[in-house]
Order: sequence, then C-alpha cells, then structure tokens
Amino acid sequence: MLNYKVKIGLAPIRRDVTPRPGIFNWEKAEERGQILVKYIEENFAGNHVSFVDTKGINPVNTVINNDDADATAKRFIDEKVDAVVIINANFGNEEAIARLAKVVGKPVLIWAPLDDVFEPDGMRYTDSQCGLFGVSRMLQRMNITFSYIESCKVESKIFANGFEKFVSVSCMVKNFKNFRIAQVGLRPAPFYSVIFNEGELMQKFGINIVPINIAVIMDKYNRILAEKDTELEEGAKLLNSRYEMDDLTPPLLKKVYAFVLLYEQIFAEYKVNAVSAECWTAMQLAVGAMPCTAYSILADMGYIISCESDMHGAITMAMLSCASLGEKKPFFGEFTARHPENKNAELLWHCGPFAYSLKAEDSVAKEVNMRQWFRVKDGSYTVARMDQDNGDYSFLAGTCKTTDGPYTFGTYLWAQFDNLTKWEQKLIEGPYIHHMAEIEGDYTEEIKEFCKYIPNLRIDTVE
Repeated sequence: MLNYKVKIGLAPIRRDVTPRPGIFNWEKAEERGQILVKYIEENFAGNHVSFVDTKGINPVNTVINNDDADATAKRFIDEKVDAVVIINANFGNEEAIARLAKVVGKPVLIWAPLDDVFEPDGMRYTDSQCGLFGVSRMLQRMNITFSYIESCKVESKIFANGFEKFVSVSCMVKNFKNFRIAQVGLRPAPFYSVIFNEGELMQKFGINIVPINIAVIMDKYNRILAEKDTELEEGAKLLNSRYEMDDLTPPLLKKVYAFVLLYEQIFAEYKVNAVSAECWTAMQLAVGAMPCTAYSILADMGYIISCESDMHGAITMAMLSCASLGEKKPFFGEFTARHPENKNAELLWHCGPFAYSLKAEDSVAKEVNMRQWFRVKDGSYTVARMDQDNGDYSFLAGTCKTTDGPYTFGTYLWAQFDNLTKWEQKLIEGPYIHHMAEIEGDYTEEIKEFCKYIPNLRIDTVE
C-alpha cells in the first residue's frame, strides 16, 4: 500500500560572517531560527507529519557552515527524512544550504520569515528575504529542484498553505520514486488505448511492474472460496445491507466479496502500492463473478485499483491519493457523454468501482449484475491523468464541480467544467485517453509542483 507518513528535516540557517551591530547580529538569527522550528514542530506535527531538527548539531543548533551542513545531512539521511525545509534565519549561507540539499537529495523547501524588526535608529537584524534570492540562485546553479513559500510570518495562512502543499508534494514524490504496481491479467483485447510501456516506466521513473497471471488469480480465488466461508458470509451480509438488490446478484454475493480477500492478499504478498486489473473479460470466465463492487470496498480500505487494465490510470489515482495524504478516496470516472442540455457538463462514469463512501446521501445505492449504482456526492474535484506518447510523459490536471444531470446507471457524477470543449479537444488530440482519475478537492498546484521533482514528466493543462 501507499505510505502517507512524511518525515521532514528542519534546518534553520544563518550566514557565517563577522558579527557587527545591526544587520549581522548572530544571536538574533539563532534565536529566531529556534523559535521558528519550535512553532513548526508544535503546529504541524500530526498523524502524517513528523520532524527531525538540528538540536545538538552545534552549540547554537543552527547551520552556519559546511561542517554543520554535512553533520545535518548525515542526521537527515540516518533518520530517513522524506524532505528538507530550509529556514533562512538571516541571509542564510548559500553554499551550506546547497551542500545540504544536494547531499540529502530529497525535495527541499526554502523560506524566509518576514523581516519585521525595524529599530528607531534604522537598524534591521535579518534581511532574510534578501538572502533567499541568493539561495534560490545557488540552488538553480547546482541543478537542485526546490519549492518555496513567499516571505511571510510563520503564523500566517500563507505559510500554512505553502507548508501543507509541500508535505503533499513530498508524499507524492516519496511514493512515486519507490512505486510497485501489480498487473493482474492482460488488457481487454479491444482496449488499445490503455497500452503502456513497462520498460520506459522502469527506465524513466523506476516504477516496478509486477505481473500476475490470471491462472494464479484463479488459484488464489478458489482457495478463498474453499477456506474463508465465515469471512465471505460476513461480507455478503455487508453487501446486502448496503444495496437494493436485483435478482441476479444475491446468490453471488460471497463470490463478489471473495475479490476483497483476494486483493488484500495480492497487496500483502507482492508488496505493491497499487494494482492495474483486468476486470470484465477474462475475470468472469475465470471465476464467474465481477469485481466492481469489491473494488468499491477495497477503495474505502485504502487500496488503489484501476479497472480495465489501465496502468497509467492506477498511477494517477495513487498520486492523487498521496496529494491528499490518504484522507480522500480517488476514483476512476471516465469522460463518457456530454450533458444533453448543459454545454459545459460531462458525465464522469464507470460501471461500479467507486468507493461507497463517495455516495451522495440522496442517491439510492443499487446492486445490478454485481455492479453498484449511485451518484457521487456534490463538491469540487480534481480531474487528472498521467499518460504518454512517443516516450514523452505528461500529467494533465484540472478541476470540475458537480452539477445536476440525468439519472443513469453505474457510479457517476455530472461534472461542470469552465470550458468542456477545451477538455474534449485535449482528450481527442492526446496523449490522454478518456479514463480520468478524480479526487475531492483542488490538488492542481500540488500536481504541478510534483512534476518539477520528476525528470521526464511535465505538467499539462487544458489551456
């Protein structure tokens, strides 16, 4: 599964210069840096975020020179940090900052707290923003990718929003660079649109594809049916309690729920972060049941599974989940049909795999031919897809809001776009297909920042 815990190294830094009254006061920079570290640790640590700081690196707990940078880098590496935050306590030390960032080799955020002390005699003690311009240029010259928060007070909403975005981006990068994804079965024969290049994914991004033959799936599935009857009975009761049932599905509920146990086993045994699964041709022939509703249950358990053997779709869903730190459930709503009356509204639909927790309260949940039917709850959603053409990979990202539309089968929402014609044109001209991943909230800025850290992957929009 995905790892949503992010460990961040906090490094307050001051310039190593000869002290003199006013702007180059060492003590004020050191005191300021430790106050800021304390505030960040107390206000941003939580279930998903932990910190490693510089206490004990030297007598003043502040990075000053290259030796301190080396000691801090060693601590951060030993503690396995996922990202580094550089706090410019005064001008900062450009060389030490670049040295630290380069050695650690993780996403780095630079920030200058607001210079807000102006004494009556005209003295200023820090000029942190001024130093940040030099720091950013040094990082550029060293080919170090970085993020930044504009100069502001640490208590401000600007800082909170910027810091939380960086945490999300760090989570995305962390998981993407260690990604393992299972390929269950082959793509449906007509679906040339979901073809992917396994070699390129490994060479360009280090993504490891783990193939699992349908014969192996059949063996595991049949063992579950034979050995897990008590759990299957409980699963069938759960499904019965959720849905208005058709006549076909009730006798097959244990077989439907067997997919939940099957994929739990796949994730654990093969140690994968996501699954790209064959779902509607070989699967029914192999086991006599459909996995769509099981995907819904698995999604609410935190598992990422794309249907119709869409490898790029599964990767996209996983990155959206990381952007939310696992707090939101991604789903796989494809562009299917324009609204019959609203020129900027589109049906985002799939036959029944969306997480049950996404159901609108006023939407009746039905189970028809082992597939669930309901409308997704109202809100604003990110719409995204990673895809490629001729070895060039890009990540399309935008947003939509729910709107009213005709009732239909399957799991779906009617999505209002600013300009649906531009979206249609983008999907027609490529390199994207109509399979899109969605998640509640706006994560377009996080996706844009994430792409900065991934060589061979560019951000794209419909504009």
